[in-house]
Amino acid sequence: MSEPVYRLEGVTKVYNSRLVLNIEALDIMRGEVFGLVGPSGSGKSTLLRLLDFLELPTTGQIRFGDYVTDSNRMAPLGVRRRVTMVFQRPVLLNTTVFGNVAYGLHLRGDDQIAQRVHRVLEQVGLDSLASTPARTLSGGEMQRVALARAIVIEPAVLLLDEPTANLDPYNVGLIERIVADLNRERGTTIVLVTHNVFQAKRLAHRAGLLLDGRLIEVSEAGKFFIDPSDPRTAAFVRGEMVY
Repeated sequence: MSEPVYRLEGVTKVYNSRLVLNIEALDIMRGEVFGLVGPSGSGKSTLLRLLDFLELPTTGQIRFGDYVTDSNRMAPLGVRRRVTMVFQRPVLLNTTVFGNVAYGLHLRGDDQIAQRVHRVLEQVGLDSLASTPARTLSGGEMQRVALARAIVIEPAVLLLDEPTANLDPYNVGLIERIVADLNRERGTTIVLVTHNVFQAKRLAHRAGLLLDGRLIEVSEAGKFFIDPSDPRTAAFVRGEMVY
């Protein structure tokens, strides 16, 4: 984690004249798990959409490696393909589990699709359901399909937006293990948005609190969760309502 994979400077996002995100500065380091916590409506998902290059910032710039994007420059396809996101409510294709996971590889013209898909499905515990229609699965299984679809393309950065919300403890534990293994074994940079402070504490190397679109505090996980500098962070970590 010696260099930033992302560097944000003066980044804002405005929707219908409403400022929803205002990040003065943020570095996300290569190979780290960065946990982003905060109440609903604080701008966490908006920040993920900017990091995924789905939207452009209103002002400021986002540096990704050697590439810089701002309000006038959308990232090229080659850059966007290095980043992928798993949404809180995954949208799956109307095909089998295998077909969903293979989709991104087909787009890239991969020549080892079957081998790679089955390897990832085994990793997420779904290889026995490869031929099952994806839309007949349980919520936890669908989320694991979405995660498999994301990691099979071996992205440099994986963005997770509440990946275990409303899931049972078994699926929560399984997804957390997959995420931790991915980071440890492949060195994948992971940005995890979660309401679950305990999940962020289990997985993150560093963490940040976002309130009203602004970063209140960013620090190493040990300090963030045990001895935060800002009283608002301390209150949030204690489980108090912070707005």
